[in-house]
Amino acid sequence: MNWLDSLLFSDSVAHAILIISIVIALGIMLGKIKVFGISLGVTWILFVGIILSHFGFTINPSVRGFVSDLGLILFVFSLGLQVGPGFFSSFKKGGLRLNMLAVLIVVLGVGITVAIHFITGTPMPTMVGVMSGAVTNTPGLGAAQQTVADITGAVDQTIATGYAVAYPLGVIGVILTLLGVRAVFRINIKKEKSEIAMQETSKDSACKFAVEVRNEAIFGRTIYEVDHLLNRHFVVSRQYHADGKMEIPTSESVVNQGDRLLIITSADNAEVVSAFVGKKIDMAQSEWEKLDTNLVSRRLVVTNSEINGKSLGELNIRAQFGLNITRVHRAGIDLTASPDLHLQLGDRIMVVGGEKAIAKVAALVGNEAKKLREPKLIPIFIGIFFGIIVGSIPIMLPGLAQPLKLGLAGGSLVVAILIARFGPNFGMVTYTTASSNMMLREVGIALFLAAVGLGAGEGFVDAVLGGGYMWILYGFLITVIPLIIVCIIARVAFKLDYFSISGLVCGSHTNPTALAFMNNTFEESRIAVVYATVYPLAMFLRVIVAQLMVL
Repeated sequence: MNWLDSLLFSDSVAHAILIISIVIALGIMLGKIKVFGISLGVTWILFVGIILSHFGFTINPSVRGFVSDLGLILFVFSLGLQVGPGFFSSFKKGGLRLNMLAVLIVVLGVGITVAIHFITGTPMPTMVGVMSGAVTNTPGLGAAQQTVADITGAVDQTIATGYAVAYPLGVIGVILTLLGVRAVFRINIKKEKSEIAMQETSKDSACKFAVEVRNEAIFGRTIYEVDHLLNRHFVVSRQYHADGKMEIPTSESVVNQGDRLLIITSADNAEVVSAFVGKKIDMAQSEWEKLDTNLVSRRLVVTNSEINGKSLGELNIRAQFGLNITRVHRAGIDLTASPDLHLQLGDRIMVVGGEKAIAKVAALVGNEAKKLREPKLIPIFIGIFFGIIVGSIPIMLPGLAQPLKLGLAGGSLVVAILIARFGPNFGMVTYTTASSNMMLREVGIALFLAAVGLGAGEGFVDAVLGGGYMWILYGFLITVIPLIIVCIIARVAFKLDYFSISGLVCGSHTNPTALAFMNNTFEESRIAVVYATVYPLAMFLRVIVAQLMVL
């Protein structure tokens, strides 16, 4: 049995892979267990690693360091690719207010952490670990660990210990706070839902309606002229003339009294456009379909990489092929097909026209869905390459003894966000399927947590018994106090609905467990929408402030 003893307790690569595999498998299985509908998910991997390493099942520190860094890079980079497309747009209109509230939560959490550090004398690296656990932010943990290692040349295991002891109440504290807000403000869930149902869920989403031309000022003018007179972009999908002729109009088509237009525009512009053109009429889609017997509509998928990043105005599809692109579906949202909208790989465009014309456009955009299933590895590894370079650049800031570096986590996150947002504009293919992104992200976080746990277990019990149990209380205060303050401000000052507050709280804490709990409890989509709005900025700030605090 010497071979088994060697495999379990040696310093070989096979031993390291075996231990890491056991830690991840056990952690994922335990993560499926729910108590009162709450689960700690993949964080169980960290706890399993701590337990095994406490009983002597460890791996070579060099191998552990490599696995930890690789996992962190994969996790953070795939996260950046996911949030990148919506990162900058999340600051528009109502998103700016929500993001500022999220920033306030982050700032208050940092303030409480610093206050506890000075009051109790707990080392700042340890408090950053406690804070990362309290706000359930694993990338912040990784960023802090790496920054401390760069400065001191050694890994501070109390960072991971603080994270581990604070994490469980970090999850529970968010849920308890939100349930407490509901009770204190006596929120009627049915009433909240009915009020939300009467509101527009997204002013940028495309909506469709029929209108009859009655405004004398636009009789005899082209659609292009009407668009510029109104200065509100819209697309005319069909034009049914008063003489009974149906056509797919171009920008040069002339509108006259009595024409019926099927208009696509943003919800924000709908009332203005309909009032300017004439009068909105009740004409169902089925009626239009009966009239345009020679026309069909198809949804085509952009899979031709040569189209990636080109605007609809550059392609000029309407003039070339005599058909309309009415909507562009991207990441679950229907966007208005404006000339300045840049197409991305994976976009699904709705076109209306003749069969032959649609076939030509399908050939132009690709329309081969199976191509999307092929992994695009070049942008990922090129992005990681530049992420490491950016993360290694020293940034001198006044008052800091050490130069600030974004590090592996911060550099990869910044580059991934920029590539995902602006890459298509330069023809770069950044598309990854949701399942591919999820797989990369989950593998990365699993490797990272396993390595961190295996390194933290040796002194975990002694650290907790030696005063670390107080870190649980510190973490709970860091979790709850900022949330209570901001929830009161959001409800009283900004009159936010309960579901927006829930998404704000879960997103600012980058807490998918609490999000899942609230979604399952109330089944309201606005929670996830707001979560996605504040999540990118909150994640970015959590990673950066974790590094700044340990410098």
